[in-house]
Amino acid sequence: AAISLVVGFRLRKTVSDKMVLRSYWKCRLKSSCFPLARWIRTGLAALFWFCVTQLVCGAGTLGEAKSVIQKDAEFDVTYHDTVISENQTIYAFNHTISRNKTEGVRVTVDVLQQYLESPILFVIRQKQAVMSFQVPLILRGLYQRKYPYKHVGRTLCQPPTRAASETQYFFVDVSTLSSQGTNYQLRVSRVESFTLQTDKKFSFTASPSQPQFFKYVFPDGVDTVIVKVNSDENFPCSVMSIQDIQCPVFDLDNNVAFIGMYQTMTKKGAITVQRKDFPSNSFYVVVVVKTEDEACGGPLRFYPLQPDKLIDAGNRTKDLDVVVSPAINSDKYVIGMLFCLGIFLSFYVLTLLVSCVENKRMKRRELFLNPPDMSPAETGKTPASPYEYGSFADNGSTLSSEAVTDSATSTDNNYGYLERSLDSVARSRQESLSSVEEDDYDTLEDIDSDKNIVRTKKYLCVSDLARKDKRILNKKYQIYFWNIATIAVFYALPVIQLVITYQTAVNVTGNQDICYYNFLCAHPLGALSAFNNILSNLGYVMLGLLFLLIVLKRDVTHNRALVRNDLNALECGIPKHFGVYYAMGTALMMEGLLSACYHVCPNYTNFQFDTSFMYMIAGLCMVKLYQKRHPDINASAYTAYACLAAVIFFSVLGVVFGRGNTVFWIVFSVIHILATLLLSTQLYYMGRWRLDAGVMRRIVYVIYTDCIRQCSGPMYIDRMVLLVMGNIVNWSLAAYGLIERPNDFASYLLAIAICNLLLYFAFYIIMKLRSGERIKCLPLVCILFTAVVWGFALYFFFQGLSTWQKTPAESREHNRDCILLSFFDDHDIWHFLSSIAMFGSFLVLLTMDDDLDTVQRDKIYVF
Repeated sequence: AAISLVVGFRLRKTVSDKMVLRSYWKCRLKSSCFPLARWIRTGLAALFWFCVTQLVCGAGTLGEAKSVIQKDAEFDVTYHDTVISENQTIYAFNHTISRNKTEGVRVTVDVLQQYLESPILFVIRQKQAVMSFQVPLILRGLYQRKYPYKHVGRTLCQPPTRAASETQYFFVDVSTLSSQGTNYQLRVSRVESFTLQTDKKFSFTASPSQPQFFKYVFPDGVDTVIVKVNSDENFPCSVMSIQDIQCPVFDLDNNVAFIGMYQTMTKKGAITVQRKDFPSNSFYVVVVVKTEDEACGGPLRFYPLQPDKLIDAGNRTKDLDVVVSPAINSDKYVIGMLFCLGIFLSFYVLTLLVSCVENKRMKRRELFLNPPDMSPAETGKTPASPYEYGSFADNGSTLSSEAVTDSATSTDNNYGYLERSLDSVARSRQESLSSVEEDDYDTLEDIDSDKNIVRTKKYLCVSDLARKDKRILNKKYQIYFWNIATIAVFYALPVIQLVITYQTAVNVTGNQDICYYNFLCAHPLGALSAFNNILSNLGYVMLGLLFLLIVLKRDVTHNRALVRNDLNALECGIPKHFGVYYAMGTALMMEGLLSACYHVCPNYTNFQFDTSFMYMIAGLCMVKLYQKRHPDINASAYTAYACLAAVIFFSVLGVVFGRGNTVFWIVFSVIHILATLLLSTQLYYMGRWRLDAGVMRRIVYVIYTDCIRQCSGPMYIDRMVLLVMGNIVNWSLAAYGLIERPNDFASYLLAIAICNLLLYFAFYIIMKLRSGERIKCLPLVCILFTAVVWGFALYFFFQGLSTWQKTPAESREHNRDCILLSFFDDHDIWHFLSSIAMFGSFLVLLTMDDDLDTVQRDKIYVF
């Protein structure tokens, strides 16, 4: 009625104003109209005051119609009452707040009726805060699903007080718009254990409509604490949050992410809190149970056919306990860093000692072979044979009368001999330093025919596959290093930029579900959330640099031997090409850098940062192992890196599309098997085959002649054994992937590379011993030491403290406490041991054929 009166008055006033203005302009020509205008204005004013008076009176009448009832209420008393639209009930409470003691106040409300026309609105007015909620409380889930809760419990925010003791009042207003009476229960009680104590576990119960939060005050001398929340139940899914002491406290599922740090949890949750982030030296620990379980990896409920339909959430009560423990102090950080540096610096010291001992031994050997006070004329003997003491002399003596063979002149084990003097060897070296390109040889037809003759012999020697110009091959293999250095720069820069962005997002939003840490052992430092996981990668960088220094020393020593025309360096041993070694050392350093970047914020989207250079290392090790006895036909850097790029490409596809995708696994398994067959053919025929239109006709012809027409065994038995075993392993891995379809595709792909590397390495060792060669003491120690370290490293790797294949909450179920110096966890120990094991594996590759340094290349077999 009041609204109609106001609207009618405004319409009438508008019409009257127009009539007055029209009369005024007409009366400007007639002076007799002015008294009429004044009379009209006076009447309008009187009408206006009358309407205002009636409107005010009407409003007063309406206000009197809604009665307000105020009650003085007490704590721990349950009030049963009824509320309708005509009345409003106010409960007045007072309590004493002490500055040195904090007590929580909890309001619990129950609606006793099954069906409600309108919800009841509760407004709690405090000194510095207002809280309001409706009952039934409607919480939304995915796809706008609505869940009603008729039992609601909320803890009130505690405003700070400066006085030693102060009495504060707060009011609970109850109202509704329903015309029917609604029964409810109201109870306000004190929370005795509102303040958490250090290292004391406190148990409580929470639900979506009954969240809980508690206060913690930093004790003196403690700057960092770890808040741990545990439960025996996986579901319902819950959220733990750390918030500053301020009002309001965001303690519902739809607002808990508004402020502070938070993470989802099933059974475990842990957040490291630093005093510097909270100026009041205290914070709230908030625990909220979510309305749905999808965020924690739970089952997805049905999609509601009616969007506005209310869904019964069922019983979502969860029992939890919370404990706050002091974290490590700055001394632990210093001890952890010194321990890490000490371990890897000891390898530098050990390498220096071994190098000094080796240099002394070599000098003693030179003195024994070439006494300074004796000459051949004084002894009456000719210079010693190169094989008399197992080494060539370094004084420029000629070869013995025993001829040196040229294996390219025969197709069996009895090679013809070609006598060469030192002058011819030196001249051939000078010719090799001329400006000759490798392609100049490969394009000659006679060289092609010579390749077919040499490489298809039943028994090959290193001299057969070390015929190309040494300078050209050195340049060819140096490209491995320059290419990987270029790749590292262009790969690392965006990676660093991206992880900095991730870490900034974590610090700004407080969403700790972005990163998959071991939160029970994640020690922050500055803006970094898990400094220990980053520090433990230092070993890859330091040991990679040490390996580069060892390779550099060997490279310099070898070049000096070539300059002085040392026949051991010119004609004996495995040809020395160090480009791939430099690439391996660089890859090891980059693995440490990128692993550290990954552990800044490990998650689903950046896992390839941690594995890309693992693929590189595995591929380079296989290339180097093959290059040792096949220097002329080894893959170029461009081919090798193109293959590795394809592997990384499939790794990304597998991570993104491989989970449960049958089509992807079928395509990948087919490509895996075809690649295995092509590589096997390449290795078996030493590259002397062509992939063209006639390849199928040639395959059918070989099968017909060797298997159907007559059953003849393979010509190259050793290679066939290796390739058959390799195909069995790879076909088995392909079948496993197709059947099981593992979620962690990147690790599955890395397992394929490692299995092939170990298979080829074991084959190399067996064939080396089978060929009558021996393994010297240093590489033997490295092999045994590396095998033991790899065993322990894999043990710690499979502990699985976190996993990005699952949800963040499920990943936290695997979190465990630190096990080393209260600073490092199992994964940090994996970093330590794996970096040492990789360094040892590199040393094995570098030193494994040192026993052949004094053996002519035409007596070193290829396998």
